Amino acid sequence: MQSRIQGTVMPVLDVQLEPNESVFSESGELSWMTANVQMTTHTQMGGGGGLFGIIKRVAGGGSLFMTEYRAMGSTGVVSFATKVPGHIVPVEVGPGQEYMVHRHGFLCATPQVAISVGFQQSLGAGIFGGSGFILQKLAGMGTAWLELSGELITKTLAPGETLLVHPGHVGAFQGSVSFQITTVPGIKNMIFGGDGIFLAVLTGPGQIWLQTLPISRLAHQIAEYLPSQGDGRGMQQAAGGAILGGIVGSILGGDQ
Repeated sequence: MQSRIQGTVMPVLDVQLEPNESVFSESGELSWMTANVQMTTHTQMGGGGGLFGIIKRVAGGGSLFMTEYRAMGSTGVVSFATKVPGHIVPVEVGPGQEYMVHRHGFLCATPQVAISVGFQQSLGAGIFGGSGFILQKLAGMGTAWLELSGELITKTLAPGETLLVHPGHVGAFQGSVSFQITTVPGIKNMIFGGDGIFLAVLTGPGQIWLQTLPISRLAHQIAEYLPSQGDGRGMQQAAGGAILGGIVGSILGGDQ
């Protein structure tokens, strides 16, 4: 198996599969593939905990179905493109090399990688959606590819070193990094600070990947330009609102 990441702002991952090799993703991630790649939809891939694992994944806002892409008879290629501007990051998963990834960060993986809910906490539906703040856990053995939005900032935390991060900027981190959610100190900061009331606390050792374009913030920025119902704006603004509404729908809807 070989892989190649092409593009800059909106990159695409090409995975070249030898005969009978496969990768899997959540349903709806496919961009294109060669004719000899066979798609098979399952409710579980990579030993992710059986029925209980499926229930946890769906309860955490994940997809019920996983799709396997397998090359049949000859070499095949399957491709996955990012949904928003950002980066695709490959990581090697194995014993002692587990990863925590933000809710929409899993792109695809080799068959023996297991994906499950690693952390879930309700921080307010208006900020992170009805399922709250969610991290997915990648374990097992193999290669996984992550989709992180915006520019990518990588930091390596020393043992005991702590970084406070707005939760939306948490892209991924190694399993050795300690993680918890805390509130912004001070009532004035919570009410008037404008940075929200929650912070993620990441403590080393381990590597972390920070994303500069949280999807929740992107959606809020776009929403400011959507016309309110019955506001009497012109046809041109209404058309622009329809286009932006489609963008928001694709980000926040089932295509995530």
